[in-house]
Amino acid sequence: MTGSDSLDYLIVGAGPAGVQIGYFLHKAGRSYRIVEAGDAPGTFFTRFPRHRTMISNNKVNTGWDDPELNLRMDWNSLLTDEYEPLFTKVTPRYFPPADDFVRYLADFVEQHGLHIDYRTRITRITRPDDFVVEADDGRVLRARRLVMATGVTKPYLPDIEGIADAESYAEVSVEPTDFTNKRVLILGRGNSAFETADNLVETAAVIHVAGPGSLRLAWQTHFVGHLRAVNNNFLDTYQLKSQNALLDGRVTAIRKQPDGTYRVSVAFDRVNEIVKEIPYDRVIIATGFRFDASIFAEECRPELTIKDRFPNQTEAWESTNVPDVYFVGTITQVRDFKKSTSGFIHGFRYGAKALYRILETRYHDTPWPARALPLESEAVADAIVARVNRSSALWQQFGFIGDAVLLTADGTPRYLEEVPLDYLHSAVRAGAFGAVDSYFGITLEYGPDHDRVNPFEVTVARPAQQEGGVDGRYLHPVVRHFRAGEVIGEHHLTENLENEWDSEEVHRAPLRTFLSGELDEPATATVSPA
Repeated sequence: MTGSDSLDYLIVGAGPAGVQIGYFLHKAGRSYRIVEAGDAPGTFFTRFPRHRTMISNNKVNTGWDDPELNLRMDWNSLLTDEYEPLFTKVTPRYFPPADDFVRYLADFVEQHGLHIDYRTRITRITRPDDFVVEADDGRVLRARRLVMATGVTKPYLPDIEGIADAESYAEVSVEPTDFTNKRVLILGRGNSAFETADNLVETAAVIHVAGPGSLRLAWQTHFVGHLRAVNNNFLDTYQLKSQNALLDGRVTAIRKQPDGTYRVSVAFDRVNEIVKEIPYDRVIIATGFRFDASIFAEECRPELTIKDRFPNQTEAWESTNVPDVYFVGTITQVRDFKKSTSGFIHGFRYGAKALYRILETRYHDTPWPARALPLESEAVADAIVARVNRSSALWQQFGFIGDAVLLTADGTPRYLEEVPLDYLHSAVRAGAFGAVDSYFGITLEYGPDHDRVNPFEVTVARPAQQEGGVDGRYLHPVVRHFRAGEVIGEHHLTENLENEWDSEEVHRAPLRTFLSGELDEPATATVSPA
């Protein structure tokens, strides 16, 4: 069912991810359309977060006038060549109202003239040849490729007896007086669970937050999906004995009683899973969301992963079992699950940009943008230092997206910006970048086991910067030399509290020495310093 009426790309969903990749395809003049079930872009943010305050940083006053640097502290603006419009001009609030973000998306779409069909709910997707996409109003759209930007729209419910009788985070009242003098259980350990608990502290009699395993804190793990400080006031009420508690264990059964109350069985982790049955007046499920694959016909339905919550994806964000179905947005977090930032706007905006470049390379004979460098360690070092001190992509997508220096057969290094590392290795192997002998990958990273050490623990000494030491608890640049995807050399630029890597003695000279050795003897494996 090919033909002139088939789009190059149909983007499903006009949230920030769909709008972001739509911007790039629009700028390139590609044949595309965005379809959105709601009346405007960003419909998800008209309901979530439920308590209407986002916890994505919106730092307006940075002291910098470089718009690229400012994106390190601006977690909500979408990427454009012009750095306009910016969310930081909408509100000065560090944790901004969700309604302001909805207004920002609408302004972004209008300013850039994106092609969006609203009130278009997709009911079925088949693929006799091109994709055939049916909407609830009877319209049929055809596209050669699909870009799914629908996010996670269905509640994820763990396999627990009686869980259907509990209340969902998506639907439960957010009016604290509705919980006056009630015993409340909140199932889940994420920010939505603690956001809900914090909202009820003044009115509920008792609040328990339950979940298996150890609670992970974002300020230690550097994963912003773990518990953020803005939502952890509840922990004070627990540790200071104010009738609230964190239950470390698995909820095994939720039994609703004839009077509307609940009896909940909890197997506690710390006491060899001894089961206790605890009474509650209200039980709220805040265990997250999942991708809805039901609109796909069985023969072209993407396979799912991670407890069937997300579509399984290749290093190019393509479905592992359905060619030409791509994903953008929070559902791309399967590639860096609970490690980097692909589940959040300040991460997946760079993923969308990278996907656009992958699509251009695959389908439109447009190579990844690159610039030539002299075959000199000083020139390569200068290019690396300039990028690690300015790039927002490497900063936000630490350890996941990096820059690359390709060493080609003609002796001319080529510098590529913002390449997903897994894609870099596969693309080099496939010859997508031409004949490449070896290559450098440049990333910003934390060290191994950085999430295991309290960053505020002064008994864990910091190495002296003058000695070239690296404290893995802090972000720092890493330059690795690869051949055939294998590391043959590695250099860490010394971390520092100012996040500036431009000292001649501490940063530039050691980097030049490393690069010189690698360029002269690329087969020699080196690590300096680890």
